[in-house]
Parts: sequence; C-alpha cells; structure tokens
Amino acid sequence: MHFNFDFTTVQVLWTLTFAALLVLLVVLLGRDRVRLFPWFTLSMALTAVRLLASRMLYGRIAPITMSEIFLTLAVIEAVVCILVAVELARRAFAGASRNAWLVGTLILLAAGGAVVYVWSPWPAWKTLTVGGTMGTLRLMQLAAQKMDLLFDVFTIGLCLLVVLFGRRFKAGWRSHTQQILIGLSTASISQMVVRGVWQLIATRAVPHSQEEYQHVIGLQEKLYNANSALFVAVVVWWIVCLWINEPGTETPAATATATEPSATDAAEPVSVSNESTEGAAS
Repeated sequence: MHFNFDFTTVQVLWTLTFAALLVLLVVLLGRDRVRLFPWFTLSMALTAVRLLASRMLYGRIAPITMSEIFLTLAVIEAVVCILVAVELARRAFAGASRNAWLVGTLILLAAGGAVVYVWSPWPAWKTLTVGGTMGTLRLMQLAAQKMDLLFDVFTIGLCLLVVLFGRRFKAGWRSHTQQILIGLSTASISQMVVRGVWQLIATRAVPHSQEEYQHVIGLQEKLYNANSALFVAVVVWWIVCLWINEPGTETPAATATATEPSATDAAEPVSVSNESTEGAAS
C-alpha cells in the first residue's frame, strides 16, 4: 500500500516549527517562566506571529504592503532579541562586579561590531538614502539583518562566558538561563553557517544553464530546510528543559500544597479543644 502526501518539506517544517512554538509558549505560561524570562517569551511569541503571517499573507496582499509588514516585524523582533541577550546576561551574572560587567560588555561589543562590519558587503550609501518607500524598506532590511547578526555574536559569546564562569554565579549547569543560551547559541551558529555557505555559493556560482541555476536554488532550499529542522530541535530542547524545575526549586503550586494544612491537621486542634473542655467540665 502506498500513501501519497501532498505536503512539501517546507510545509512540514513550518507546521512543526509553529506547533513547537505554541507548546513552548504554553510551557512558559503554565510553568510560570514568563515572570523570569519576559523578553525571551516575547521573542518566541513574535517568531510565532511572523510564521503565521507568512503563511496567511503570502501571495494574498500587494508585495510592497507585505514587505512593509514583514520588515516592521523583523526590526521589532531584532530589537527584542537584543533585549533577550541583556536579560539572560543579567540573570546569569547577577552577582558579578561592575568591573567584570564592563570587561565582558566591551569584549562582546568589540566582537559583535567586528563581525557585523566585516560580514557581507555593505550597500552603497546612495541606495540607503534614496527617498520614498523603497529606500525606507532597504534601510529597515539592513537594520534587521545587522541586528540579527549582532545578536548571533552576542549569544555565542555570552554562552561561552556562561559555560566557563556560570557556576560562580547563578547560571550553572541545568539552570534555565544556561539551557536557554545553549539553544540560542546553537541556533545562532547554524544561522551564521548557513548564511556564510550561501554567501560563498552565491558569489562563486555562475550557472550557464537552467539546470545549473535550478541546482543552485535547490542547494539554497536544502540549506534553509536544514536550518529550520535544527531550530525545531532547539525549541523541543527548550520545551523539555523549561518544563523541568531547576535543581533545588519548586513550583508555586507545589509550595502551596506543601504549606497548606491538611484536613486531619485542621481537625486535630478541634479534638484537643473538645477534650480540654470536657476535662474542665468534669
């Protein structure tokens, strides 16, 4: 018996990614992680909104309008991602001295600035200063791309710092902060590798026929599909890790249950009081 499925790889990966993000948001809300990681929760919600918008709006509205919507969401999400890095750094190194904070911040800023400056050629200034809608869209696209790249570098560097020095502060192994950073750095490394490989292929590949062109496009699709599959695995990692409590902590429900007196305990003082009353009456 043969089964025929009309779903493409892109559709399957989109469905898995969106479903995994929804489950992750449920875990963040249900396990009371939003209070600890509000910016991370917001970034995951924005990612889910962008995925949903891409499926619902693609091919149904004007291209310019669609570009405005997606680039606006991309810029907002890039800013939120930078705030996620700050949030995780503050939780990981809450007890660090001011000098340690200054040194670590300067190292990450220097590394991020160098990578952003060197990575991929910058467009000509004239193309960015052109008035009108197209110039604004190009500027928004450049800002989103560079901030995403800066966040990738920050995440990788911060994860290395947490792995090396996290145990001295509040980000030891099995802590939610380190587990989130491991997932983010894995996704960032994959994203940078895919961008670098595709940039290398795009600059060196010179197709001489339609078949060669289709082959190059097929390589691009495989690279992005592999990156999407890895992101699904990262989201599953977050679901499992954030569902489990950190060592030495309990959920608020468990704490409330442990401190709430049982019916037997509540009845014992009544019986003692009755016995004392009877003794006093006799």
